[in-house]
Amino acid sequence: MGLSLWREIIQILQVTVIFTSCFCLKSFVAENTIDLNNPVTDPGNITSKNGVFRLGFFSLSNNNNFRYVGIWYNVPKLTVVWVANKDKPLNDSSGLLTISKDGNLVVLNGKKDVLWSSNVSYKASAINTSALLQDSGNLILQDASSGKAIWQSFEHVSNSFLVGMRLSVNMNSNKDEIKSTSWRSNEDPSFGVFTMGMDPYNLPQVVVWNGSLPYWRSGPWNGQFFIGKQSRGSYHGLDVTDDKQGNVFMGFTYSDVSLKYFLLDSDGVLKYRHWVEGKQDWEDLWLAQETECDFYGRCGLFAMCNPKNLQLCSCLKGFEPNESAEWNSGNFTSGCKRLKPLECQRNSSQVQEVGKRDGFLKLGTVKIPDFSVWSSGLEDECQSQCLNNCSCTAYAYYEGIGCMQWDGGLIDLQQFSNNGADFYFRVAHSELGGDKKKQKNVVIAITVTVSTVVVAIAACLFWFWVTKRSGKYGTNNSGLIRHPFKNWPLFSDYSKDMSENSMTKKVEELPLFDFEQLLIATNHFHLANKLGEGGFGPVYKGKLQDGQLIAVKRLSSCSSQGLEEFMNEVMVISKLQHRNLVKLLGCCIEREEKMLVYELMPNKGLDAFLFDSPKQELLDWRKRANIIEGVGRGLLYLHRDSRLKIIHRDLKASNILLDEELNPKISDFGMARIFGGNEDQARTMRVVGTYGYMSPEYAMHGRFSEKSDVFSYGMLLLEIVSGRRNSSFYNSEQSISLIGYTWKLWNSGDIAELIDPKMSKEGFEMEILRCIHVGLLCVQDSAKDRPPISTALSMLSSEIDHLPQPNKPAFAEAHVVQEGNDGCSANQFTITMVEAR
Repeated sequence: MGLSLWREIIQILQVTVIFTSCFCLKSFVAENTIDLNNPVTDPGNITSKNGVFRLGFFSLSNNNNFRYVGIWYNVPKLTVVWVANKDKPLNDSSGLLTISKDGNLVVLNGKKDVLWSSNVSYKASAINTSALLQDSGNLILQDASSGKAIWQSFEHVSNSFLVGMRLSVNMNSNKDEIKSTSWRSNEDPSFGVFTMGMDPYNLPQVVVWNGSLPYWRSGPWNGQFFIGKQSRGSYHGLDVTDDKQGNVFMGFTYSDVSLKYFLLDSDGVLKYRHWVEGKQDWEDLWLAQETECDFYGRCGLFAMCNPKNLQLCSCLKGFEPNESAEWNSGNFTSGCKRLKPLECQRNSSQVQEVGKRDGFLKLGTVKIPDFSVWSSGLEDECQSQCLNNCSCTAYAYYEGIGCMQWDGGLIDLQQFSNNGADFYFRVAHSELGGDKKKQKNVVIAITVTVSTVVVAIAACLFWFWVTKRSGKYGTNNSGLIRHPFKNWPLFSDYSKDMSENSMTKKVEELPLFDFEQLLIATNHFHLANKLGEGGFGPVYKGKLQDGQLIAVKRLSSCSSQGLEEFMNEVMVISKLQHRNLVKLLGCCIEREEKMLVYELMPNKGLDAFLFDSPKQELLDWRKRANIIEGVGRGLLYLHRDSRLKIIHRDLKASNILLDEELNPKISDFGMARIFGGNEDQARTMRVVGTYGYMSPEYAMHGRFSEKSDVFSYGMLLLEIVSGRRNSSFYNSEQSISLIGYTWKLWNSGDIAELIDPKMSKEGFEMEILRCIHVGLLCVQDSAKDRPPISTALSMLSSEIDHLPQPNKPAFAEAHVVQEGNDGCSANQFTITMVEAR
C-alpha cells in the first residue's frame, strides 16, 4: 500500500473524528438552553432543568392552522402560560426560534421574516447570548460571558401569574408598570380587553380593568392579605412590598412552583388554580368574582351589595335611590343620594353647636369602598379627623393599614358574613335619631350606671365584713398584707417597676383567660401535656371547652424573666399580624401566675426536627427552603412592613415553631425591642439573647439593630443546611463553632461537606450552596457588611444574581462570651442578664 494512500486514509479518519466530536458536543448542549447553534424548529421544544415547563411551538385545539411559540406546563393537558408571537401566528410549520445577529431572541417564519423579537438594545453579538428556560417558567435571555439577564419573560406577563412573577407600578409616574393581560378568547392568545395590575392611585390593591374601567378590586393590602375578599386563604403566597421610592410590587412566592398559579381568563375572571394529579386536570381553588357583588360598583354610589339578599342592592341608611335607578329591574348602577344634606355643608355656623354636628353610622364586616386615602391618624384620632373635615364622607381603621378616609361618593361596598372591616359613614345629625331619643338614652345610661355603682359599693362593704370575720384579711404566707382584690386580674401587684395603671393599659386589649379555665384545659398542667421549657418557664398544650387547641406559656417562679419580659411580649405580639408570626390568643395574670396563651403549633419548634436524627429526614430541602423563606419574610415584616419597627433579639431554632404543614412561625417576643420612626439602632447595658446567636456588637458592646437579627438569621441558615447546632462544636477538634467550621470549609473549597447528609440534595446543589453563601454574608463581623433582610431574601431567591464574597465572619476563631455557671446550654435557654463590656 503506497504512502499517499495511507495519507488519504488518515485524513478521512481525522475528518470523521472532527465530525463525530462536533456531533457529540452538540448532543451535550443543555436541553433547557437556546443559542446560535441550537435553535428550536417547529415542532420542537426544550424542557426546563427539572421538567416543570416546556418552551416551543404549539397550536390551540380548535385552530391547528396557526402556530405559536410559548411556554406551557409539562403536564398532560396543554396549559400555556406565556406566548411570544400572540398577535402574529405562523400559518405553517416552518417556524424557527433562535438568536439573531444583534443578540435578540426572535421567532422567524419560513421566509426569515421576524414575527416576534425580544427587542432589547444591548451590545452583544449572537455568539455571546443564549436563552435559558428555568423551572419557574421564566425565559431569560442572558449574556453568556457575564451571566447578566438582558431580557426575561417574567417582565412581560401574559394571562398567567406564576410563582416568582411580580406586578409593579410607580405611584408617582405610572411608568415601568408590569400588568397581566388576558387573551382575547380561549383559542386566541392575542391581547384581550382585560388587564390586571396594582392600583396606581390609592392604597396598594390589585385591580382588574375592562379597558380603562375597573372590573374587580382586591381591597387594600394590610401587610398580610388583601381585605376586600371574604376568603382570606385565596391570597396565600402573595406579598406586597414598597421600595419607599414610589414603586409598589406584588409578588407570588408560594413554595410549590409547579402546581399553583393565577389565571386572568378572557372574561376578566381571576382564578387561583392548582393541578390535581388524580384528575389529570386543573382545579379552581378560588375565583375573584364568585358572586354578582364581586363585580366593581355593582350597586352604584352610597349603596350596599349583599349576595345573600333577594334584592342585591340597598341604599345606606340616610340615602334613597336616585330617580334613574331601576331597582326592581336589576339596574343598580345609578346608586343612591342623601335624604338630608350634611349639617356642615348646609350651615357651617351650626357645626360648633353642641349636639348639632354630623355623626357616623357603623357598618360591620364590609368590603370597604374604593378610593380610600390613608391618614396618619391613630385609631382614636381617625373619627375626629374625618368629623373636622367637611369633605370627609366616611372612615375606617384596619390593623396593618391604619386610618382610611373617603372624600365624595362611596363606591363598591359589599356586605360580608365574616371578616371584613368596621366602616363608619357620615350622616346629618337628624339621621342619628334626634335629641329626644338621645336624651332618653342618656337618662337610661345614667340610671343603669348609678344602680350598678350602688350595688358594687354594697357588695364591697359586704366583702370587707365577711373577710374580716373569717380572718382572711390579714397576711399571707410570705408576711405581705393581702389586699381583698389581690386575685382580681387587673389589680395584682407583680413588680416594683410597673404600676397598676401601666399594666392595665397593656393588658386590656387582649382577651383574659381565667386560671381555672387554663387549669382544666391543661389537665392541671399535667406532665404529659408539657411541650417543653425555656428561659421563661414550661409550655403546656391544652384544649379549651370549644375544642380549640392552645399552648400555655407559664412563667416559672424561679425564671430569670420577669414581668417586664412578660408585658413586653404582650405589648409587642398583640399588635402584629403575619402568617409567619405566632398568634397570641390572650393571657392570664391571676393567683400570682403570669401566663401567655398561643395558638398551638403541633410540630413544636424547628430544633425538634432539625437536631433530632429520626426526624431530620422529614425535612427535605424544599421544606427547609420554605422554612428559611418564611422566617425571612417574618423578619422582613418586623423590620420594615409592620407599623412598628421591631428587633426580635432572640431568633433561634427553638423559637421557630412549625404548624401542621411545617410552615414556620416566629415566636417568643419577650426580648423584642420596638424602634421609633427615625431610630435604627440602640444600646443597652442589659444584653439579652442566646449565646451563639448574638451578633458581636451586641454581645460585646450592647449595640443592637436590625442587623443583629440578620446575624441570628445567618446562624439559623447554617444550622438548617448542616443539621447541626452551633453549640455542637464547643468541644470539637474540627472547629470552635459552626461559623468557624463553615468558614474553614469555604476557604478550602470543600463547602459542600457542610450539607446535611440526611438531606437529599440532588438537583438543588446550587440553591443550597447559595444559601450557605448568604448565611456567611449575614454573619460577617461588621454590621455594615451584613445585608438587610430584604436583600438577603432577594439573594436567596436569585433576584440578585451576583453575590459578594463574604469577609471573615464573627466568632470564627474564639468564643467571645463563655458559658455561665448555671449549666444552661448555650442554645437551649435565653440568657437575660449579661453585663455588657
